Amino acid sequence: MAVDDLVEEITKKLGEETRLSDWLNVDQSMIQGFADVTKDHQWIHVDVDRATKESPFGSTVAHGFLTLSLIPHLGGMVDATEPAYPGLKLAVNYGLNRVRFPNPVSSGSNVRTRTKLVGVDKINDECFQVVGEVTIEIEGKEKPACVAELVSRYYF
Repeated sequence: MAVDDLVEEITKKLGEETRLSDWLNVDQSMIQGFADVTKDHQWIHVDVDRATKESPFGSTVAHGFLTLSLIPHLGGMVDATEPAYPGLKLAVNYGLNRVRFPNPVSSGSNVRTRTKLVGVDKINDECFQVVGEVTIEIEGKEKPACVAELVSRYYF
């Protein structure tokens, strides 16, 4: 399918929810692993006893950037066996337009993503760009953990 045809087809879906992921548990081992990789060992993330006693959240919480980094997995963007579009050769994260972390993710919480299509633009005859508003929900919480505009480029 040609890039022009895909852009036309995707444009018809602007404003629609395009994906709702399964729930994923964010446990302390995941938080600790992220702390180890990023060298961010702030106590609110890794010191369970102190966070339980002193944190306003009553437990350790995931790093905001850990929460953000779950988007490719939860959004189904990392399965090379199922390309997002026919004929797709390469998909890349191009960037983020806006990111907010309105609610922390406590250790042991379940999160999922809800994605809405908010933009699509043809870059050239071999590439187009999609902007998705991704909301990371926390099971049982009204306020989301993260809201971000993710910009992806698709090459054919």
